[in-house]
Amino acid sequence: MKFAVGKSYLTTFVVSIAGGLLALPVLAALETGQNAPEFSLRASLAGKVFNFSLKEKLKSGPVVVYFYPSAYTNGCNLQAHSFSVSSDKFAKAGATVIGVSLDSIERLNEFSSDPEYCAGKVAVASDPEGKVAKSFELNVRDSAPGKVDSRGKAIDHGFSERTTFIITEDGKISSTISGVSPTDNVKQALAAVEKLAAQ
Repeated sequence: MKFAVGKSYLTTFVVSIAGGLLALPVLAALETGQNAPEFSLRASLAGKVFNFSLKEKLKSGPVVVYFYPSAYTNGCNLQAHSFSVSSDKFAKAGATVIGVSLDSIERLNEFSSDPEYCAGKVAVASDPEGKVAKSFELNVRDSAPGKVDSRGKAIDHGFSERTTFIITEDGKISSTISGVSPTDNVKQALAAVEKLAAQ
């Protein structure tokens, strides 16, 4: 059986397919078994700035690197709170937790000490141009005019996708967690490091 397809219909169909393909994410997060890119960033814990080095932290155990879109936004607030509430459990499993976003270090000084969110228990690092996020093959979106945070303050930075990596002492990614709710992200990260500790 043959079907006649009009040239204009066929052109529209092809253009639609091409447009759809172009709209798909270009990058995909690094996966289990791959080497984690080494990085050093300015970070904040309880409002105090320090230099975070993945290479140095891996000397004392696995590291949970969680990328999130922005401090003081609903899902990220919930995720930071969940990490802070579970911080003792991560420490018991021998893991270090570091959050990474495109927020400025000044915003992160506030966020890291805020009792509702990081509560001085979770360190967060500033990746202002998204270079580290991109090195983990995450999508980074540009800032959007008019965006405000949960305090009503302007958000003047870009956003990385929410993805968490569990990195073992040998620098390998043992788990990649994405596509789940902020709280499930934390639960899965904790389960992953507890499994490592039990081995």
